[in-house]
Amino acid sequence: MKTRYFFIFPLILAIFSCTKLDEKVYDKIPGNLYPENANQIANLSVDAYAKLKFMADDGNNEDGGWWFLAQEISSDEISAPTRGADWYDGGKWLNMHRHAWSNDDEGVNRMWKLFWNGVTTCNQVLDMMHVLPQNPALLAKMKEVEVLRSFYYYLLIDNYGDVPYLTSVKNAPPLPYKLKRAVVFDSIVSTIKSALPSLNVGDKKYMATKNMAFALLTKLYLNAAVYKGIDLTGTTDQWDSAMVYCDKVLAFPSYSIEPNFLAPFLTNNENSKEIIFSIPYDEDNFQGFRLHMRTLHYQMNERFDMTVGPWNGFAITPTFFDTYELTDKRREGYNFFGPQFDKDGKPIEEGETKLPLDIDPHLPALYMQAADFTPTQIRTTGARVGKYEIKMGAKENLSNDFPLFRITDFNLIKAELTIRLGGNGDYWINLIRTRAGVTTFSGATLDDLLAERGRELYCEGHRRQDLIRFGKYKDAWWEKLPHGDDRNTFPIPKWATSANPNLLINP
Repeated sequence: MKTRYFFIFPLILAIFSCTKLDEKVYDKIPGNLYPENANQIANLSVDAYAKLKFMADDGNNEDGGWWFLAQEISSDEISAPTRGADWYDGGKWLNMHRHAWSNDDEGVNRMWKLFWNGVTTCNQVLDMMHVLPQNPALLAKMKEVEVLRSFYYYLLIDNYGDVPYLTSVKNAPPLPYKLKRAVVFDSIVSTIKSALPSLNVGDKKYMATKNMAFALLTKLYLNAAVYKGIDLTGTTDQWDSAMVYCDKVLAFPSYSIEPNFLAPFLTNNENSKEIIFSIPYDEDNFQGFRLHMRTLHYQMNERFDMTVGPWNGFAITPTFFDTYELTDKRREGYNFFGPQFDKDGKPIEEGETKLPLDIDPHLPALYMQAADFTPTQIRTTGARVGKYEIKMGAKENLSNDFPLFRITDFNLIKAELTIRLGGNGDYWINLIRTRAGVTTFSGATLDDLLAERGRELYCEGHRRQDLIRFGKYKDAWWEKLPHGDDRNTFPIPKWATSANPNLLINP
């Protein structure tokens, strides 16, 4: 069981109501004395980080953020098929996979709320910090929160394009206007760069450290052509900038590729040498990661001696499953398929067909009804996501940390940038392919690189962004028709534009 430390974020503004400062007060700290030590300064930012818990949340509660779901289900990797009477849910899963969402779909609504909750909380914390007695430690913490806010803004422009850019709650206009995506991009980059000298250099995986900031700058510059709407033909400025920060990430001595490709996804993965920035999920104290519930077959609780029954849903698309070579360790390491056995090694009996549970990895369709498909096809097809360890006795929530940035991604980014700049990226790709047990590349192309990113970074929330950067998101794939570039971003939710019509005005 991993040890975690959680702090309750105090409503410190109440402190300023103290007027008799000559009295001994044991339950409050006078405002002019707070914060009085490093721990109290550290606690100021806790609520801003707490919003990250909804990043990979499955969307089943009111605050579920849908970020992870939207990045994966809208890609060519994962689907949430309708299985008879199960998993239709008003068509929200079909819409996300087919890129048929509206401005009132659940995923569109929840992501917008998630990102703005993050931005607003950061701004509330910063407003509070500005009125506290200033000292170097507090100023450093403010810069850290500004970088975390920049991370939320990065997610906003990545998913929604043009958005408002606010740096305060107290001074925010009541009905803000959108800014061009490129303008927000420049503001984010400027904020992060100005914060770099103040950021912690240590390997703290749950904080906006200098290493996390380098990783975020790498991602921003890597996708700059998309965010700024520019043609990079004939110029290398953005790729060069991405390379500078990518090299800084790769140079940090604490990070390295683990010998075991599953190590970054184990239950006790908080010390993985691959993880740069992560969400510290815990089955009891920091809940929200329930991918196993959404993907495992109903009776697969018997395999893991689970205390709850999973919901028989998410599955890899058959075309993506076939991109893994038979010798690729990740094919079975990242997916569950084939005959299933309980914790004692006995065959699991499928609940309806009463046959031994045998998962066919190839899903026949996205929408399966009894008139067209057998119960076996409906209930037992599609390899299930097994990338994140499901420990014996797993509960409804997992305790695996969810990696938002990990070093393997940046090895592949190094390869991509090298290829885009006219070089050979084989070395960095082959580090990953060798570990996976497949033959190495010689003269890898960008298409080779994109395919390898998909196989390695499967179900980590990167695929939608990658497909857009490579110009593939609008293409047809399994159960999804081609479309224009208008689907590269999600629409601002109807509820948000109803409350603020200024969001409908193009900047």
